[in-house]
Amino acid sequence: MNKLFFIIVMAGVPLSVVGSLLHWSQVLMFTIYCITIVALAAFMGRATESLAVISGPRIGGLLNATFGNAVELIISIFALREGYIEIVLASLTGSVLGNLLLVAGLSFFVGGLKFKRQTFNVHDARHNSGLLMFGIIVAFVIPEVFSMNMSETQAISLSTGISIILIVLYIAALLFKLVTHRGVYQHENGENNTHHEEEPEWSQKKALTILAISTAAVAYVSESLVHTFETVGETFGWSELFIGVIIVAIVGNAAEHASAIIMAYKNKMDVAVEIAVGSTLQIAMFVAPLLVLLSLFFPVQMPLVFTLPELVSMVSAVLLTVVISNDGETNWFEGATLLAAYLIMGIGFYLL
Repeated sequence: MNKLFFIIVMAGVPLSVVGSLLHWSQVLMFTIYCITIVALAAFMGRATESLAVISGPRIGGLLNATFGNAVELIISIFALREGYIEIVLASLTGSVLGNLLLVAGLSFFVGGLKFKRQTFNVHDARHNSGLLMFGIIVAFVIPEVFSMNMSETQAISLSTGISIILIVLYIAALLFKLVTHRGVYQHENGENNTHHEEEPEWSQKKALTILAISTAAVAYVSESLVHTFETVGETFGWSELFIGVIIVAIVGNAAEHASAIIMAYKNKMDVAVEIAVGSTLQIAMFVAPLLVLLSLFFPVQMPLVFTLPELVSMVSAVLLTVVISNDGETNWFEGATLLAAYLIMGIGFYLL
């Protein structure tokens, strides 16, 4: 599989350049761009896995989430610049649904097929549950409700204020988890520390170098990908909402999808859950607010206001995840439940 991804990257990046210069079919280029980004994301995933072994499950999970979201952040910035506000908001929705339902669901399901009962840090689960409730239900619902009686300028001002608060709280959450309360709950929960016995695939220097090169390549391919959205949507009859929620979200989060499932299969549920839930928190409390603030410098500003189907889907995903994960245990059936919810919502967005 690693050789396959290497071949795809070595072929995909040059083809992306040549196809763009020669103006090949945009549908063909859309396919090439997506496959290339997924392959590049796989290298980013391997690099962050090596860093996770070196740094431990919490920081490792944060690194996986961060570099996994970097791909989508790059795609979203270029989409914002082109004025695709609906696609950007939809991709944020897709990331939340993808991480909480698809990634967590596949992780629980795949891990549950190998192990009848898997556990993870219950204190982290409850801490993350509170942040999920705040980051999605409070911070996303409030702009929707208040913007109903606001002008567009007022909605932007409200979104800007909320975005700043979200970023500050996200930084505070990282400070709490990684500095002031690092290791406080590990002993009483019996957290698995086997990562100290593992050898990373790549050295820290090599992993960071590959991350830098892959991120630069993703930035180039992502900019080209954005320009194909309109033609692809017209060709296949896809709405901007569907492209954002399903296509961009899956392509943009491919690295963390694979990493979380691999970790669950190895029974490293602390890392798997940190990737799935941590990535969602990062999307809601950092990436989305950052995009709102960046949009202030573009011709069209993006308010933090989602459509009703997007909002209801995200709130439902959060509530279902909180109920399932709050006991610190999981099994294959709970994974199947999350996957079923994702499929139901996917059908809805496709037909909408």
